[in-house]
Amino acid sequence: FTLIYDEFTRSRAEANNVLLAVLEERLLILPAMGGDGAAYIKVHPDFRAIFTSNPQEYAGVHEAQDALSDRLVTIDLDYYDRETEIAITAARSGLPPDEAARVVDVVRDYRASGEYDQTPTLRSCVMIAKVAAQEDLHPSAADPRFVRICLDLLESKTAFTSKARERRAQQRKMLLSLIEHLCP
Repeated sequence: FTLIYDEFTRSRAEANNVLLAVLEERLLILPAMGGDGAAYIKVHPDFRAIFTSNPQEYAGVHEAQDALSDRLVTIDLDYYDRETEIAITAARSGLPPDEAARVVDVVRDYRASGEYDQTPTLRSCVMIAKVAAQEDLHPSAADPRFVRICLDLLESKTAFTSKARERRAQQRKMLLSLIEHLCP
């Protein structure tokens, strides 16, 4: 009796209107075909709903309507702790945990810097680690292929405009410094 509505803010507000009565009055209202009244179905007493969404700044996201938001309890989640990110990265990529830790540390430090336009997440860790594992690379600043993977993936989190060239150069310098420090 649990509805999991993943990334509900990707739907337009009108699409979510059917849920207002479900959540408030515990009734599912189904309009009859041809306009002859409607069917009313009581929601099961054990019915629950879990809605997930990304922050408003993500592309393709609509703002949740007030009427729906008033019926929800919002729990903001932060990033996983370092140990959890390492465990997930190692499990999803096949890299040993000590090598996954290097990748995670680079991404976490880049995230902490605030020098990006799109936040680097655990997904970035897994992507870098998967490519490293597939190519049999060890996370090391001495391996130009590993450095290139990190730069390709993490620099893509920065908007590219003609005005941003200097900023991108600063970010690259900072990323190279992070890789050298964290992946000796």
